[in-house]
Amino acid sequence: MANAKTLDLALQGGGAHGGYTWGVIDRLLEDDRIEIEGISGTSAGAMNGVVMADALTRGNKETARQALRDFWQAVSRAGMASPIRRSPLDILTGNWSLDQSPGYVAMDLMSRLVSPYQLNPLNLNPLRTIVDEHIDFDRVRRCDQLKLFVAATNVRTGKQRVFRREEMTLDAVMASACLPFVFQAVEIDGEAYWDGGYMGNPALFPLMEECGARDIMLVQINPISRDTLPTTASAIMNRLNEITFNAALIKEIRMIALLKHALNEQGIENCYQQALFHRISGEQALEDLSVSSKMNAEWPFLCHLFELGRAAADRWLDENFDALGERSTLDIDTVYMNE
Repeated sequence: MANAKTLDLALQGGGAHGGYTWGVIDRLLEDDRIEIEGISGTSAGAMNGVVMADALTRGNKETARQALRDFWQAVSRAGMASPIRRSPLDILTGNWSLDQSPGYVAMDLMSRLVSPYQLNPLNLNPLRTIVDEHIDFDRVRRCDQLKLFVAATNVRTGKQRVFRREEMTLDAVMASACLPFVFQAVEIDGEAYWDGGYMGNPALFPLMEECGARDIMLVQINPISRDTLPTTASAIMNRLNEITFNAALIKEIRMIALLKHALNEQGIENCYQQALFHRISGEQALEDLSVSSKMNAEWPFLCHLFELGRAAADRWLDENFDALGERSTLDIDTVYMNE
């Protein structure tokens, strides 16, 4: 569409909760008034991004929408063979958590006692097989319709590594999703990498520095704040997980906010000062889901998350579309700077 508004997407990781992000992307792709220039993603966000890049190379927006659905269906089919499934009681009560799943409890306990190098010496990872079967990385690297950035954490240096689309590989995506208590570190060019969420969930600076769009849409699926104090072991671990995987994002946004204020005072215009921020947040929709539900790959659950994401994107477009290119709809000072 000639007069379409261009924006970039910053996609958080969160396991199966990436189904929410899938719903958001599906709604944005459906809207001809919007063109997506770049995606920066981590873990599940990275997978949504590479699926989209692969599909755009061989088709159009509708191709990308179908490819995303096919990918998440494949994830669900693989999950049917997993012992990590909801208990009958949870199914009856409509609880999406796996906290009562014997398979999940056993895996969680073993991951605290035994490293993946001992527990899984062959380094088997069904998700790697799914990604390999559904994504042609030669096509991803050739995609000229979408800039793509995937974050991983360098185990040795503790620093963030951002892989650009031109260097995207299966290993880069799996590194971005490598939980260190579950899988062996992914080695790339002699360096070992863990989940990108530790140092960039997701990385924002590539979107500002290497993309032309002023508007950055953050799709956030890890709640920042909670009203209640966690008092059970599972609730404490859940909250710690959320804080850990939001920490890098909060620090980067705080740096950007301070930089924007300084540049405004000096009258300097650059990509940081001009950036406009927006957010579609799953904070309220996902706040009742425990960390264990991030491993729930049941198709009804993924479809539930998908519909939540689509509805959130639909509401955002109804209320804020005219702001694109004009002003930020996310007050980063209030959300990320204040206590």
